[in-house]
Amino acid sequence: MTDNEITAAVVGTGHLGRHHVRILAGMEEVRCIGAFDLNRDRLTEITTEHGVPALDSVEAAGAADAVVVATPTVSHREIAGELLGSDCNVLVEKPITATVAEAEELIELAEKASKILAVGHVEYHNPAVQAALSLAEDVRYLESQRLSPFTARSIDVDVILDLMIHDLQITLAVAGEAPSEIRAVGVPVLTDKVDLCHAWVEFPGGLVANLTASRVSAERIRKLRLFARESYFSIDYAEQSVSSVQLVQNPNGIEIAPRLVDVEKDEPLKAELGTFIAACRGEESPIVSGHTGAAALAAAITVRECVENR
Repeated sequence: MTDNEITAAVVGTGHLGRHHVRILAGMEEVRCIGAFDLNRDRLTEITTEHGVPALDSVEAAGAADAVVVATPTVSHREIAGELLGSDCNVLVEKPITATVAEAEELIELAEKASKILAVGHVEYHNPAVQAALSLAEDVRYLESQRLSPFTARSIDVDVILDLMIHDLQITLAVAGEAPSEIRAVGVPVLTDKVDLCHAWVEFPGGLVANLTASRVSAERIRKLRLFARESYFSIDYAEQSVSSVQLVQNPNGIEIAPRLVDVEKDEPLKAELGTFIAACRGEESPIVSGHTGAAALAAAITVRECVENR
């Protein structure tokens, strides 16, 4: 053990949790003390594969400096709250909680304990998104498409909290303020919850966002387009690429010219965990804090209410 070593654990080894275990088990100056899951067969499989201990309880995970909570959303408040009470830094997968009130409770617990509360909005850590946002100035219009084929994963929540919340969080980050108006339509298709949703979000500063999310698509599409003053960016999440053009002055007047955007490709979840561990060491603040996660949740709930009230 070194002076800079952080101990880590994971609660929940499902679709995302297993990848948290994989990455933490291989991170430098991080010692993964284990993982816990109520599904003991799945837990044994994942911990054996990555050479970490299988823990017997959430309380056992609370012995770590940093804990990832990757359980169903309805359990986030209880589990993350217990871990914050055990003096742990916590990264909870999105959405932060099932309600804004629960999110505010977690934020208060973290602040009282002087602990890090981060939220797993992994798409914000995509290198292509970060590269584009570092260059885009005065974004006026944002368009997002997040379409996925149907799977039985995450059907405990609707497509708004499952998928669209990623784009709402990024939109809020671009705007830097709360929305002034949200309009939305959505329908259930294969479940009893909204499976396809379209939202229109406006901000006091002038930004307009047009967001579409579906989990009943025939193909997988992950695209984000930013229309900024004198420049345009098209981001492909899967390819981690950015296409861009900009207005340039030349002797013959103004023309539209291609703009090269360098992207240092990396696994977004690895980047997310890297910033979380750095925050636990006191080296930086979490990129997506509890407050940020709560704001994204509040926007998502407003979208859902718009759909329900139509």
